[in-house]
Amino acid sequence: MNSLELVGLHKAYPGSPPVLEGVDLSVAEGSILGLLGLNGSGKTTSLRILMGLTAKDRGEILLSGERINPTHAEHKKRFGAVLDEPLYFDWLSPRDYLVLSGRLRGMDRRTAAMRTDDLLEFFDLADVRHQPIRTFSTGMKKKVSLAGAIMHRPDVLVLDEPFEGIDPVAARDIRHTLQFMASRGAIVLVTSHILDAVERLCTDIAVLHEGRIVLRCPAGELRDMALHRTETAGGHLERVFFELVSPERRKSPPSFLS
Repeated sequence: MNSLELVGLHKAYPGSPPVLEGVDLSVAEGSILGLLGLNGSGKTTSLRILMGLTAKDRGEILLSGERINPTHAEHKKRFGAVLDEPLYFDWLSPRDYLVLSGRLRGMDRRTAAMRTDDLLEFFDLADVRHQPIRTFSTGMKKKVSLAGAIMHRPDVLVLDEPFEGIDPVAARDIRHTLQFMASRGAIVLVTSHILDAVERLCTDIAVLHEGRIVLRCPAGELRDMALHRTETAGGHLERVFFELVSPERRKSPPSFLS
């Protein structure tokens, strides 16, 4: 059974406080983990370390019990990612981009073309398959990026803010795709500031605050936890999240707005 483990991850930049201070996190096969936190909490840094885009200072990454090096080409093939700044060559068409994504991951041209056509149909991009990606909306670009990330059926799928700046239909398509991937055994990690979307989607929740994991639980436990946070309006996740990262009472508006 696949599992992903982050063990004692540390990261600091010269002249700045540590970004990560011993992050330990485990995600099981078939899970969708929502990794939450305020801006600057270390969420994106954690994902970039996983993808081999940022070097860790200390710690280990284990996949199915095997220590991995995210910069190694063979290990990269086990991951797919949609980062906050999606990775694509925007002068290409979505069809050319997806075929290229498949070829770079070792697929023969025929397999890459077949999977591309299936993905374009699924994401409602078939009618624009030959248009330059740079002409697309934010939601369309994210769907192209997600299609490229799942071309090779990765063991681990990593998404940084996949729901930001997109319409409800695109959000639904992305949500259904992630749920389908998890049902087939993939490990999915999602960061988002849209807490309602995370609460609907994720099977597990982790909150990262000031470089450390301060909460890790199944999503189903949030209801009981939220019952003890009655002063904060909102959904179960929102109540728990605010209590963990911003326990002070809501601030009053500036006096000149009164």
